[in-house]
Amino acid sequence: MRHRRALLPAFAVASLFLAAACSSSAPHAEPPASAGHGRHVEVADRPADDTDHSLAVAAAPAGTSTATAGPAGSGQRAHRTALAVSAYDSHTRRAVLSDKPARQGSSSASPTTPHSPSPTPTGTPHRAAVGDVIASAPAPGAPHGLLAKVTKVIGETDGGTAVQTEPATLNALLGDDTAKGAVPVDPSSFAVDKLLPDVKVSWAKAGDVHAGPKGATVPLGSLRLDMSAGIPTAQGSPASASASVHGFVQVAPRVDFAYGGTGSDAPPGSAYLGVSGDWTSGWAVEGRAAAATGTPLRIPFAKLHADPVLQVGPVPVVVNLDLTAYVQISGDGRVTVDVEQHLKGGFKAGGTFGLTKGWTPVSSANMTSTPVRASVAAAGNLKTALGAEASVGLYGTVGVSADLAPYLRGEASGTVTASSDAGAKSKAAEAKTGGAWGVYGGVDLSGTLRLQLSVFGTPIVQRSIPLGTLNREWKLAGGTLLAG
Repeated sequence: MRHRRALLPAFAVASLFLAAACSSSAPHAEPPASAGHGRHVEVADRPADDTDHSLAVAAAPAGTSTATAGPAGSGQRAHRTALAVSAYDSHTRRAVLSDKPARQGSSSASPTTPHSPSPTPTGTPHRAAVGDVIASAPAPGAPHGLLAKVTKVIGETDGGTAVQTEPATLNALLGDDTAKGAVPVDPSSFAVDKLLPDVKVSWAKAGDVHAGPKGATVPLGSLRLDMSAGIPTAQGSPASASASVHGFVQVAPRVDFAYGGTGSDAPPGSAYLGVSGDWTSGWAVEGRAAAATGTPLRIPFAKLHADPVLQVGPVPVVVNLDLTAYVQISGDGRVTVDVEQHLKGGFKAGGTFGLTKGWTPVSSANMTSTPVRASVAAAGNLKTALGAEASVGLYGTVGVSADLAPYLRGEASGTVTASSDAGAKSKAAEAKTGGAWGVYGGVDLSGTLRLQLSVFGTPIVQRSIPLGTLNREWKLAGGTLLAG
């Protein structure tokens, strides 16, 4: 079943939450309805005094469509335009520009490529010119947005002006401006694919709007996934050793964006793209679980996607956010556990660019756990994670991928039966032989920077750059048992 996005903003990996970072120009006035017959329809996006080059970063308003800039050296800085991308073919890179934006919700439709457009009548001005750079919100044929440079004006068609394009970069639009901000993703904008039968989706947003069984209690701006599933046991295990996991993941993601430009024909002085947010999760594992092959077994239970649009001054910057929530199990199938843990904290993963160091990774996770119920019987080990893989990119190209994996780990040596109840004194049952046991909580964060981050206009990364693995672990319960 698929939980479709209601036409609102998105989940984006509480809080791509800081709405604006830097000071910017006054509110924009929309052009009159009669405008649109010139080459560009421009709306004021900068103050008359152009000495302050900082641009606000915020969630784009409804109806945001297109910005354009002239070729480098033309003096035509980025501005909003009434033109919109009404069709795009990703194979030929041909687009049709129109005064009438396509109907919302049709961004995944296949466009009709303008193979043989009618000639432009003499005296009718083109609505685009060679060298123009276009940034568009999601549009027909370009569901992840479009950032392109016009290489040829083909002519007029019934749908608008047909143009040939090639990929462009953001510095061609943002030039020597600067921008910095963190914007929350509206949880209702996520499209959710449930991969297991018993997955429930809840979210809450401002205006007392919520959905799902937990929606009324989910914090504003958060998306929650509840799941329950059986998990594999070791071969030959008795029926009584059956294992299961149930729990929830609740996240309020933010998209982090920064740009420090040096010019439309030069790499920016700095750039940043990442995902951060508030994270809460809780899950319980019962039984004798094992990975089938001795290697960790990952079971995805939901996939989510959103395309939030950031308004960076006049430019719509389309962020593509994907997230896969999963359960992961590793263990030898010998230890039987009954453990529960609740985690809360924040995380950040991304890449930052500087002229001297190039692209470097950024990653952090700060998690704390609440009291836990834990019991371990028999010798062995088991580790379960309830985590999420996230990727964030711009205009359909992946820039950063991250894997956030809070986990529970239980281990015992010798022959042991022991338990610890949250808020109570530790207690251990008698065992035939001596042994030690422990239950640990932890979090792993890893990821990769990818070469497509060149969309900023920075030098291309020649290879993927690991974020590095961040690991924190803490002891929840345990002890040493003497022979009875």
